[in-house]
Amino acid sequence: RDIETHTHRIGRTGRAGATGTAWTLLLKTENKIIHSPSVFPSRNIRYINNSNVDIVHLHWIQNEMLSIKDISKIKKPLVWTLHDTWAICGYEHYLEDDRWIQGYNFKNRSTDETGFDLSCWTWKRKQKHWKNPIQIVTPSTWLAKCVQRSKLMSNWPVAVIANTLDVEKFKPIDKKIACELLSLPQNIPLVIFNASDYNNINKGYDLFLSAIKYLKNKSKLKQFEIVIFGKDNLKRLPNFGIKTHYVDFLHDEISLSLIYSAADLVVISSRFESFGQVASEAQACGTPVVSFEIGGLKDIISHKKTGYLAKPFDTKDLANGITWCLEQNHKKLFNKIIRDSAVSKYSEKLISSSYLKIYEKVIKNFK
Repeated sequence: RDIETHTHRIGRTGRAGATGTAWTLLLKTENKIIHSPSVFPSRNIRYINNSNVDIVHLHWIQNEMLSIKDISKIKKPLVWTLHDTWAICGYEHYLEDDRWIQGYNFKNRSTDETGFDLSCWTWKRKQKHWKNPIQIVTPSTWLAKCVQRSKLMSNWPVAVIANTLDVEKFKPIDKKIACELLSLPQNIPLVIFNASDYNNINKGYDLFLSAIKYLKNKSKLKQFEIVIFGKDNLKRLPNFGIKTHYVDFLHDEISLSLIYSAADLVVISSRFESFGQVASEAQACGTPVVSFEIGGLKDIISHKKTGYLAKPFDTKDLANGITWCLEQNHKKLFNKIIRDSAVSKYSEKLISSSYLKIYEKVIKNFK
């Protein structure tokens, strides 16, 4: 069944950054992750409510795209896909304590924060305005469970639908061809890491570095080289002590498929992942993924079937996962199993069908 979609981008050029900076001046915190107050109203709510659309589907609404109060003013059947935990938290986008479970108050604040409690104030605004439950969709079972445990949304409907992937674009490419096009060696295993956001502590670049240092000291380790991709000027990163190749930012599905196909395995050492898009892309290309057993990665990786799930933040076990995958990767059947698993989970036909069922239910129940 065809679905006609209308995408409308709401925002104010140049205002969001200044706004975020001004609000941050009120808060003194050791937490350097992204924060969003979502304070300023949008003039586009009237446009949304007067439109002829049957359903409104929200995704990322930060940078003052929509305010917390704006969301409560939408008078259309509503679906909201979460891509992090901001909706159930206060001002912050990632879980850092139990306030999202307990409810935010001025007594359970972290001791490393001073100044006005923006997180509590933001959460109470959500509690005030979001009286009517919205159909929530999460890309992972882990995030759905967080929604169900939260003080704010525990009685809201929630469904798990993975992020879709064009599995006809993300697909295996002959390793020899991929390596030739990227000027990478063909005769040695390649361990690949995406460093596009390496300054973000949640992406765990330091944990990857620790695992590689551990492997370097293992005398019987199978030889391999490292490929770092995802951002310009990556050569400024610390030396791994193992031969390393750097590939700048890749802009399209074909380039990404090339680097995943050139890889013998992809390492994701994140501390937090609500889904794990790099993992799903790599697996669609038949490449195993090594990660910690956290967040949405637990849905994507089947331990010792399509990759390796290490004990959370145990860098020696992460290194064990790298070794295990290097030992398996010569088996073509292993790569086919990985590819088939990705196709069965992330194809556009499957995901669109799941969303259509959600849309029909929400429209039917709308009052």
